[in-house]
Amino acid sequence: MRTQRPHRFRTGIARLATTALMAGAALAWAAVAAVPASADSGPSVAFTLRDPRITESSGLAASRIHPDVYWTHNDSGDGPYAYAVDGRTGRTLARITLRGVPARDMEAISIGPDDDIYLGDIGDNLGGTWPEVWIYRFPEPRTLTDRTVDVTRFTVRYADGPRNAESLMVDPRTGRVYIASKNEDGGGLYQGPARLSATAANVFHKIADVPWVTDGSFSPDGSRLLLRGYFGATDYRWTGGRPQRIGAVDIPLQRQGESVTYTRDGRALMVGSEGDASEVWRVPLAGADLPDSAHGASAAAATSPAASPSTSPSPGTDVKPSGRHGSYVIGIIALVIATILVSGLRKLAARSRDRGRDGGDDRDRDDRDRNGDDRDWR
Repeated sequence: MRTQRPHRFRTGIARLATTALMAGAALAWAAVAAVPASADSGPSVAFTLRDPRITESSGLAASRIHPDVYWTHNDSGDGPYAYAVDGRTGRTLARITLRGVPARDMEAISIGPDDDIYLGDIGDNLGGTWPEVWIYRFPEPRTLTDRTVDVTRFTVRYADGPRNAESLMVDPRTGRVYIASKNEDGGGLYQGPARLSATAANVFHKIADVPWVTDGSFSPDGSRLLLRGYFGATDYRWTGGRPQRIGAVDIPLQRQGESVTYTRDGRALMVGSEGDASEVWRVPLAGADLPDSAHGASAAAATSPAASPSTSPSPGTDVKPSGRHGSYVIGIIALVIATILVSGLRKLAARSRDRGRDGGDDRDRDDRDRNGDDRDWR
C-alpha cells in the first residue's frame, strides 16, 4: 500500500491542475463574454491601412465633407503628402501633394471650422533644437482624387523655447490652433494667436501641463479635448479656452500609437498606430467622455419609455476603463493566475515523485541490507 501513495498523490495533483486551468479559462471567457457583442460594446478594429506607402501613420482627422473618410500622413522620411482613406475598407482614395513644401517631420493633422486641413511639421526628434516649426493649411478637396495643392505656411515659435511636439488641434468653434509638446516628464499645451499670421512668426504660449502626448483631437462640437500617449488617453472638458480634466479613457494598446481623432458624430474615437498595414481601432465613448452634443442625444434617448436607467458618471469624475477591452485585461489576468497555479502544482508533483523515488531506493537498500545480514548469519 505504501508504494501506491505517490501515485494517488500525483493523480490528485494532475486533477487539481486540470481543474485550475479549466477554471482560469472559464473565468477569462466569462469576463469577455459578459459584455454584449454589440457594435458599441467595446473597442474593435475599424479598418486596416492597406496602402504600402503609409508605413508611419502619425495623425488622423475625420473628414467634415466626406462621410467615413479619414485623413492621415506619414512621419519623417516621407514627402509632403496627405492621404484620404476609406474608413470602411482602409483603401486610399486620394493622395494630396503639398506644393513647394520641404517636409521635415510631419507629426499631426487636424481640420478647422472652415473645412481647411492643417498639417503640422512640428516634430523635433533632436529634443528641441529647431528654432521654428511650421503649419501648412489647405482646403479639404471636394473631390477625392490625386492632386497637388497650394498651401498657406505658418511659422511657429514657442514663447519658452524650442521643443518636440506631435499633437496639433484646431478648435472647431473658434479656429484657434493648439499644440501639445511631448516630453518624458510630461508636456505642455500651447495656445497660438487667435488668428495665425502667414507673414510673421506665430508665438505659442503654454496654458496647461499635460502628460506624455503623441496626438490629440477636439470633439466635433468643441466641448472635449482628448490627448493620447502610447499607453492610454486622457480627456478634458474644454471650457473658456482651457482644459478641465475628466479622466482616463480606455484605448487599446497598439504597436506605436501616435494618432487619434473623434468620429464625425463624436460618439467614438478612432486610434491608429505607426507600422506597415497598421490597424485603426474604433473606441465607443460613454458617460462624461461623450461630447455635449452626443451626450445630449444619449440623455434624450435615456428618457424614452424603452430606455434603461442612466449610469453615466457625473462631469469632473474620473472615468474607469470599461467595455470589451477592459474585460480582455481581466481575462488575461485570470489566465496568468491559473498558469501560475498550474506551474506551482506541477512543481509540487515533481517534488513528490522525487520523494517517492528516494523512498523507494531507501527501501530497496534496506531490503538488500537485511538480506545481506541474513546471509552473514547463515
